Amino acid sequence: MKATLGVLTLIIILSLTACSDSNSKPSYLFKPAPQEGLAAKVGQMEITNAEIQDGIESELFEAESKVFEIKFNRLKTILLQRYMDQDPRKKGMSNDEFLEKHIASGVVISEKEIDAFIKDQNIPAEHINPQVREKIKNYLEMERKKEAVDKWLAVQTKKTPVEVYIPKPRRPTFPVEVGNAPVTGGKEAKVTIIEFSDFQCPFCAKGADLIKDIKKKYGSKVKIAFKNFPLPFHNHAEQAAVAGLCANEQGADYFWKYHDEMFAHQDSLDAEGLKKMAKKVGLKADAFDKCLAENKYLAQVKADMEEGRKVKVKSTPTFFVNGKLINGAQPIEVFSEIIDEELAQ
Repeated sequence: MKATLGVLTLIIILSLTACSDSNSKPSYLFKPAPQEGLAAKVGQMEITNAEIQDGIESELFEAESKVFEIKFNRLKTILLQRYMDQDPRKKGMSNDEFLEKHIASGVVISEKEIDAFIKDQNIPAEHINPQVREKIKNYLEMERKKEAVDKWLAVQTKKTPVEVYIPKPRRPTFPVEVGNAPVTGGKEAKVTIIEFSDFQCPFCAKGADLIKDIKKKYGSKVKIAFKNFPLPFHNHAEQAAVAGLCANEQGADYFWKYHDEMFAHQDSLDAEGLKKMAKKVGLKADAFDKCLAENKYLAQVKADMEEGRKVKVKSTPTFFVNGKLINGAQPIEVFSEIIDEELAQ
């Protein structure tokens, strides 16, 4: 779940956007910094860039990533234009004509594909009409044409790769330790993924599926650790976190089975539901029930949460891939880019 802005931050933002008498506004003078790393100064009071960036690392990365994406897409547009202009078949054709005839000529969207999209997106039947189907068709055509353009550019750049000098934003990195968290994967793996999650969070259920995909793709090349970050407005999340560690007490394999079971049945995380799931995955009922009743691992859950706050966890799920922060259940390609870079080192 997304974290909300603090009240103080919100007040500052509103003060910057509100209309008011210029004489009532704070006085700011923008000028080059007198020394490296300094962001502002008033009298003898100094504020550094590091102070400003502390706590907003992920927001800055997201903003910088958007700027990079805009520039990179513009670069691809220019490349496409120049490669088309160099193609002798383009003579007398507009860009759109060349695209339709020579790059995306095979793009045809069938009714079955539209039906599959509707099913995949869970669009209610009562919302479907000819106009909506046409919009879906146009969207799918556009996505397919983008794929066709990428494939065509791949052919053009196969022998001579494009050297890109636009700097990619650097993902923030934090010192996160596995500690006594439940672990799966290779013991000596070069890549460690530490997840902070909440068993009652629907987005975290998607994160659990993502972890399965990563395990399937990389096997023992990665090690995965699970840490608890139950959100206060999820009434069963803290108890479920304790239950997970009670399962872990009987073995890591039991934890991951129980982990999957809880995410698959997020509507059954009350005490009775937790006990039923424990029996289903083969846990020793007496030991599990006693552990849960005593809230045995509550201190560890609290410690996970405190560690999460220190490394700037603000929402769930949050992942750290060798310390590099990823907010939310992003597509596996986002993880693979980092994992592949780390494995190549």
